[in-house]
Amino acid sequence: MQAIYFEKSGLENLKFGDFKEPEVGPHDVLIKVVMAGVNPIDYFVVNFLPVQPMPHVPGAEVAGVVEKVGDHVKRFQKGDRVVVYNRLFDGTCDLCLSGKEQLCRNGGIISVVTNGGFAEYLSVPEKNLVKLPESVSWEVAASLPVAGLTPFHALREANVGFGKTVVVFGASGNTGMIALQLAKMMGAKVVAVSSKPWVKEFADHVFSYSEVEEGVKKVTEGRGADVVVNSVGGDLWAKSLSVLSPGGTMVFFGGLTAQKAEVELGSIYGREIKVVGTTGGTRYELEQLVKIPLKMKVWKEFKLSEGKEAIGSLFGKERDGRIMLRVS
Repeated sequence: MQAIYFEKSGLENLKFGDFKEPEVGPHDVLIKVVMAGVNPIDYFVVNFLPVQPMPHVPGAEVAGVVEKVGDHVKRFQKGDRVVVYNRLFDGTCDLCLSGKEQLCRNGGIISVVTNGGFAEYLSVPEKNLVKLPESVSWEVAASLPVAGLTPFHALREANVGFGKTVVVFGASGNTGMIALQLAKMMGAKVVAVSSKPWVKEFADHVFSYSEVEEGVKKVTEGRGADVVVNSVGGDLWAKSLSVLSPGGTMVFFGGLTAQKAEVELGSIYGREIKVVGTTGGTRYELEQLVKIPLKMKVWKEFKLSEGKEAIGSLFGKERDGRIMLRVS
């Protein structure tokens, strides 16, 4: 099969060419990959993270069609449209048993601890697949495992609901554009923080980073936001906290701008602010997410052979929406 792979870390070492087709065990399903999303995690996999096996195929967000099933697979058959839940889990540790497969003590992320989906075929355990309704486009399907599931889980952990005000930093990013839509569907008043005009389609209010503090005061009549979603990182930690109402919640799951942040502790405990870190989401949440009508702003669709260019475009100033890999 054809794949994007590397034998040594570094974007410059990424290759496109023949790669051994994955094996299919008795409980596994072989997927013919149709589309894959391109995410910061793919950039980090290629450049920095310790991965296995080597040579290595990146690609954490995958959707496609079932090509072959193992002897013990019961829920899927050839031709089924599926999306991959990209967290491996044993199903027996205390965290798995409590419904937190994404935190499995013996697990990991597909594309980090296994080969990923920037290839014509991907083999995964049956339990890591969710069937796709026909109404879900491939662009949306290939955005669900990371760009969709991450904010869905975060918003649920922050107890977003009717009448609350939610501020989303990084609103035009992969997770941000879906966070806006989901928060709106949950009944919240949604404030997008972005310089991109198209986010108005998904939000009640849009402010730039320099305007957001005064803007949130105005739309909440001085109370502040109930929930802030920070997908950007440490550089916006203080600003994220500043727009929160006393008793509000900041939920975060990214560190693109900085992995560290200086925090004035009094601004947290003095206002009883909740700070909640999240990662990924659960299988149950992905099963629910495939039923929710979502829109996707796609900036550019690359061919599999253009994988190096696609990953290299992630942090370009000209990028304006999602980057996708069309595999088949």
